Amino acid sequence: MKLNKIKLFGYLTCMLVLVSCKLNPSKSNTDDGWEYLFNGKNLDNWIVKIHKHELGDNYANTFQVNEGNIQVSYKEYEKFEERYGHLFYKEPFSNYHLKFEYRFTEEWLDDAPGYTYRNSGVMFHSQDPKTILKNQDWPISVEYQMLADAGDGNPRPTGNMCSPGTEVFFEGKMDPNHCISSSSKTYPWNEWVQAELIVQDSLVIHKVNGETVLKYTKTQIGGGTTNGYDPEIKQDGKMLNEGYIGLQAEGQGVLFREVKIKPLK
Repeated sequence: MKLNKIKLFGYLTCMLVLVSCKLNPSKSNTDDGWEYLFNGKNLDNWIVKIHKHELGDNYANTFQVNEGNIQVSYKEYEKFEERYGHLFYKEPFSNYHLKFEYRFTEEWLDDAPGYTYRNSGVMFHSQDPKTILKNQDWPISVEYQMLADAGDGNPRPTGNMCSPGTEVFFEGKMDPNHCISSSSKTYPWNEWVQAELIVQDSLVIHKVNGETVLKYTKTQIGGGTTNGYDPEIKQDGKMLNEGYIGLQAEGQGVLFREVKIKPLK
C-alpha cells in the first residue's frame, strides 16, 4: 500500500505540473528552446511608450490583457490625436527567431491616418524605450508590418517591412522605400495569422503562416519618417544587430497571442 500511495502521489504531482505549464506559459516550459515573452495573464516585463506621454504611461488603458491576449484597445479614447503607441519587452535581443499570432478587431479611430486602417506591426532592432523622447512619434527601429483586407478589392499583403529612422538592403542594394511589400496573400481582418521573424547576423526573414515572404539584409540607422528624436541617438549609418521588440498601436485595434522567442547561435 505504501508503494502504491507513493506512485499515485508522484503521478498526481506530474499531472499538476503539466497542467500548470499549459495554463501559464512562461520561460519555465522551454525544453524546445522557446521562451514566452507574454505570460497570458498580465503585462509584467513589458514597458509602454505612447507619443505625447511619458514612458510607462499606459494612456486610456491602450494596452491590456483580454482573455489571454494582449489587446490594443481604444474604448477609453475620445480621439486618437496621433498617440502612436508601443509596448516594449524589457530587454533587447540579437540573433533570434520570434513567433507571434495576431488578429485585428473592429475598433478603428476615424481621426487616425487612413493608412492605419487594419494596419499594425511589431518593431524590432528598436532603440531603448528609455531613450525615446516624450514627443517622439516613432521609435528608431525596423517594423514587421501587419496588414489585412481593407475591403476595397485591392491586394494587401502582410509581413511587410517598414523602416522608421532606418534603412535596409533589399535584393542586393539599399532600398529607398519606407516600406517593402512581401509576397504574402491578403488575409481577412478577423482571421488569426501566424507571424515569424528570423534575425541572424545581417539577414532578416519574414514568414507568414509558415511561408517565407520577405528577406533583406544590413539593417541600419538612417532615412526619415521618425520625428522628435534625440539627435545623439540617430547615428545614420550605424549597423543594427540587436535592439528591443515592441508591439504597435496606431489607431487600429489588434490582438496578439503566443508571443515567444528562441535565441539563435
